[in-house]
Amino acid sequence: MLSPIAAAAGHLLISEPFMMDPNFKRSVIILTEYSEDGAMGFILNHQSEYLLGDVLPDVSYSEMPVYEGGPVAKNTLHFIHCAPDRIDGGIEIADGLYWGGDFDQVKHLVSNYLLGPDEIKFFAGYSGWIPQQLDEEIKEDSWIVTNKFDIEALFTLDEQNLWRQVVISLGQRYAHIANFPENPALN
Repeated sequence: MLSPIAAAAGHLLISEPFMMDPNFKRSVIILTEYSEDGAMGFILNHQSEYLLGDVLPDVSYSEMPVYEGGPVAKNTLHFIHCAPDRIDGGIEIADGLYWGGDFDQVKHLVSNYLLGPDEIKFFAGYSGWIPQQLDEEIKEDSWIVTNKFDIEALFTLDEQNLWRQVVISLGQRYAHIANFPENPALN
């Protein structure tokens, strides 16, 4: 088994290097919920074609990217942040990392350039698993789970390299897979 760490809210899921599902290919997911009822999270490194101004025209800082959180409920908007001192009501999912909060505060802060993409990330839709589904996928080596990551890295705008950076940060045991080609037939 690739993953010696169990899944939990606040942990990252890193897709195995040859995952062909286009929704999750080379993805890094932050889990926001994990229980016997299932799991939920957001893909951190799949930027959508939309900017925040496309989905919230009343927000003046419209250049912020919106990410594809996953294939479920793509018509919903979610966010994670590291600004609990300015956004009330967020749920702490990892040390210093929060999910959700007062959306009116978020719109005010973003509109007034008081909150930037290095502190907040928006997602259209989410990734979800029914009970036991994620555990089975982890047993099948579809995902590597880690609880060791730099929160600043999650807010990087270099999402194309996030998967590789996170894999390398896992250490020697995993670093070699960071160089695997996306298509094994090209090896």
